[in-house]
Amino acid sequence: MLDGAEVAKHNSRDSCWVIVHGKAYDVTKYIDRHPGGAEAILRYAGKDATEEYDKIHAEGTIEGALTEDKHLGDVDPTTIIKPTKSQSNRAEGKDPIPISMCLSVNDIELAASKSLPRDAWAYFHSASDNLGAERNNRVDWTKIILRPRVLRNVQRVDMTQTIMGQRSALPFFVAPAARAKMAHPEGEYCIVRGVARAGIPYCTSTVSSISHVDLAKVLGEETQTLKLDKGAVDGCLFFQLYAAIDPAETDARIQTAIDLGFKALVLTVDSAVVSKREEAERHLAEREWTDSRKIIDTAKWIRQFDDPTLSVLRGHHSCTLDWTEVKRLKELWARNTVNGPFAIKGIQTVEDAVMAVEEAGVSVIYLSNHGGRQCDDAPSAIRTLLEIRKFAPHLLDKAEFYLDGGIRRGADIVKAIALGAKGVAMGRPFMYALGAYGTEGVERVIKILREEIETTMRLTGVTRLDQLNPSYVDTTILERDLPQQLYTENGILKAKL
Repeated sequence: MLDGAEVAKHNSRDSCWVIVHGKAYDVTKYIDRHPGGAEAILRYAGKDATEEYDKIHAEGTIEGALTEDKHLGDVDPTTIIKPTKSQSNRAEGKDPIPISMCLSVNDIELAASKSLPRDAWAYFHSASDNLGAERNNRVDWTKIILRPRVLRNVQRVDMTQTIMGQRSALPFFVAPAARAKMAHPEGEYCIVRGVARAGIPYCTSTVSSISHVDLAKVLGEETQTLKLDKGAVDGCLFFQLYAAIDPAETDARIQTAIDLGFKALVLTVDSAVVSKREEAERHLAEREWTDSRKIIDTAKWIRQFDDPTLSVLRGHHSCTLDWTEVKRLKELWARNTVNGPFAIKGIQTVEDAVMAVEEAGVSVIYLSNHGGRQCDDAPSAIRTLLEIRKFAPHLLDKAEFYLDGGIRRGADIVKAIALGAKGVAMGRPFMYALGAYGTEGVERVIKILREEIETTMRLTGVTRLDQLNPSYVDTTILERDLPQQLYTENGILKAKL
């Protein structure tokens, strides 16, 4: 059995050991391949990394990432050096806002701000640089006005929708978000239970902190337990895919989604590099300084290669993903599965929407600026949808469109559907909900949105989602922000694509 003092000697990039669940691992050669960056490991060099590891990783991750010779064995528990624990925002002995007092999604966010540990809050709440893209997401919904129709029989309202080929009880699904165990010990399990009970889809993250095998298993168990009545809607799982630096790893992820019966593959295409999210990075720097008086430069997250000319600043995922590779991945999914569609997530311009549909043959487009967490000052997804309506409206007949970003009200969802979206996705609200209240919080968010959608539909004079169309909204204010003309690659103006 190893001694903790011996492990503590290996605390540098040249020789880096960490302890996870009482076992030591030599991660020296793995540091620069770590998807979360080298600094995430070096902070725990020579120390017990269990608490931080469990917040982010699915069970068995480190064992699978390292060869057997890097598994160094058990460490005497009486000799392990424990790191400083994360501090919760919650005051001593004080619960967050009683869940019965959470009447809106914004109330759920407020409760999370009072209960999440600081590192979790900083991670989920942060956005890129000056927060321009995140502001666009929130503000642009207020620039669309509803146009209610009255004196209609709205006693019965049907909110069911088909989302990526799957019947859903409501016109929204849970967007992919990583590191759910940072918010709650049961992490993504809380979301799976909530969507199973509500009959809506959940798009799980590639880097889910619970294994996809376990999530699929729990969904099946939850669905069986519910004993759904005839005609009721099951929840289902979609698989969000990050293209890895190693194409073989990307293919393995797709095979996992196929083997587990995920109902759609959603390829994220806006993450060639990871942006600077100052709130989260500032917290990491402060914590490192407080714990060890060590100055770290979180901006220098560089994935190292044998050829130094290939090293990319903040390049956690593939930086070479292009339209040719998209076609290959689409064919790989289609060749091996009949479960559902191949979707692209992260389209932010009408030009790329045209490329996706007409050149890559993608039939499901997910408009998103990554919750404002990638390119700063990027347009909101609803603005991109209007741009498509203006310059390439024929795409709406060729593909299904979904969007996310800044959605906090049922009315926002009604607006999106009126403008041509099949449905929307929401991420942060569910992270905040499970952080503050666990599964009960997830169910509360769904209930709030269900009631708001139902009420908004009645007040606008519709009883089915397919009755919604652009006549129910006024987009004049937001349309003023759209480009008047577009440029081709060589700088020539054109009015339509």
